[in-house]
Amino acid sequence: MAWWVWILGGLALLAAEMVTPGGFFAVFFGLAAVMVGVLGALGLSGPPWMEWLLFSAFSILGVAVFRRPLMRRFNMTGGAKTVDRMEKEAAVVLEDVTPDGAGKAEMRGTTWTARTAGSVTLTKGQRCRIERIEGLTLWLVPE
Repeated sequence: MAWWVWILGGLALLAAEMVTPGGFFAVFFGLAAVMVGVLGALGLSGPPWMEWLLFSAFSILGVAVFRRPLMRRFNMTGGAKTVDRMEKEAAVVLEDVTPDGAGKAEMRGTTWTARTAGSVTLTKGQRCRIERIEGLTLWLVPE
């Protein structure tokens, strides 16, 4: 493939990265294409199969080595970002919750499954503090 096609394709991929919320993937493919284009312009890329091999290697290497530090740098770490902490907030028990059972509690206007984090029974109407959250279950302690 002509060297300028690689560079144009790489620039298109870099532009695509800027206009899409892709999470830093297209940038590495774009940079790899530009690098293959530069090598081609210098006459160092070899036959077409070698260009594709270089493109693949540069792309994989870029994603494997640089994506995670780049994501950390821009605070874009997958679903691990905590948006709102609910521990230590208050919840109201809607039905009795025994130490070995589950019940319902209301917090922020929403009904949740509730369990007691201690060894005491939580009674209907009692205000409690959220000790921890596991999935959609609130673990409560009396206030």
